[in-house]
Amino acid sequence: MLRNLKDYGQPLSFRQWEKFTSNTYEMAMSDLVMTASATLNLPLHRMYKNSRGLLQWQRAGIWIQSLLEVLWMSFWVSWPFIRNYSWTAQVFLTLHMMVLSMKSHSYAFYNGHLATTLTRLHDLDNASSASNKAPVVKYPTARKVQSHVQGTPKHDKETDKEHADSVARLREDLAFELVSPLGHVTYPQNLTLANYLDYLCCPTLCYEIEYPRTETRSYFEIFIKTLAVFGCVFLLVIISDEFIIPTLDESAARLQAPDMCWQDGALIFAETVSRLLFPFMITFLLVFLVIFEYLCGAFAEITRFADRQFYSDWWNSSDWLEFSREWNMPVHHFIRRHVYSASRGRMSRPIATVITFVISALAHELIMGCITRKFRGYGFVAMMLQGPIVLVQRNRWVRGKHLLNNVLFWFSMILGLSLVSRQLYMLCPDMRLTDLQMCALYVLV
Repeated sequence: MLRNLKDYGQPLSFRQWEKFTSNTYEMAMSDLVMTASATLNLPLHRMYKNSRGLLQWQRAGIWIQSLLEVLWMSFWVSWPFIRNYSWTAQVFLTLHMMVLSMKSHSYAFYNGHLATTLTRLHDLDNASSASNKAPVVKYPTARKVQSHVQGTPKHDKETDKEHADSVARLREDLAFELVSPLGHVTYPQNLTLANYLDYLCCPTLCYEIEYPRTETRSYFEIFIKTLAVFGCVFLLVIISDEFIIPTLDESAARLQAPDMCWQDGALIFAETVSRLLFPFMITFLLVFLVIFEYLCGAFAEITRFADRQFYSDWWNSSDWLEFSREWNMPVHHFIRRHVYSASRGRMSRPIATVITFVISALAHELIMGCITRKFRGYGFVAMMLQGPIVLVQRNRWVRGKHLLNNVLFWFSMILGLSLVSRQLYMLCPDMRLTDLQMCALYVLV
């Protein structure tokens, strides 16, 4: 504070305030339009439900939806580049775009499954149509993989009574699939604008017809969590201004010396990384608190969302696979439901696991590319390396040594954050502000 009083005439230095305020109004309007465009899912699914021809979900509907998702994401990833937004505005818009794209995908494919189930139920009631007697597909929940209800076997040797009983069981299973787990809402009663907007506000990435709710909301709790968000952001700015950015600026200036040799450069790099270890670890923990404890908690309180397990005890993780399951549970549930379970129904478990890792790695690379405005593959490679690292940690010599694995996990976590920030700064030296806070946010996402 004394140094800031001497250099800037004020106790705190907000040298990055311009990054916060640039493009604010245009970014807000773009975000509003992006959110509104995501509601296109609702009229489309009403069309899929009512169609009896080519536009049914299981025919052309799923392809129309997939194409629209690719076009929607491509446009909103490109928009900040086209408008030349500030780095802060671009990262915010990209992260919100990723959240909306996952929410939209979950909404679209779950309701598409329900539309197909409703069509099969109508076909059973229509004696003139060739109804599908295959077993009912239970759509995977956030915590369970896809399964099949015991269906109707081929009945060429069954009696008429047995056939009638089997059709009745199939009709009951189909009807049960259309009802919410709590039993209060039945598809297509959920295809309303109010239901969709409520889903967008709920702190989850996996759509359900109905969610468990608390009886009341605490406005005091909402106020406390909102205040905590601003308090943590204030601390993030202070840490960035006082401990992170000056260190990176100093190292960048020293590396530009004309008589610099590789030994001096390596020493400066090692010194920079060591000075960033604890500031960046604190930044990581603060960003974690902002997202999963305060933001998700506040929206859960506002919507009375009852399932509030947004993270588990990731700090006790013994390998990166366990960490990926426990520190960001909304994303883990989405990937398990819509990537792993969707692949597992058609492929073996190892192939489904590889596909899950590849898609997750591509998402990390997309975020990292938007942060640095350069797509170099670092995020993809770093994510894919988790597989071999986990295999090493689970061999017979290391497996079961929880304390050792936990120490190695924290060592790689603390060192990795600092290395990532230093590499990103070398990639994109004009980054500022949450320069490095947002690098932590990248690691978080």
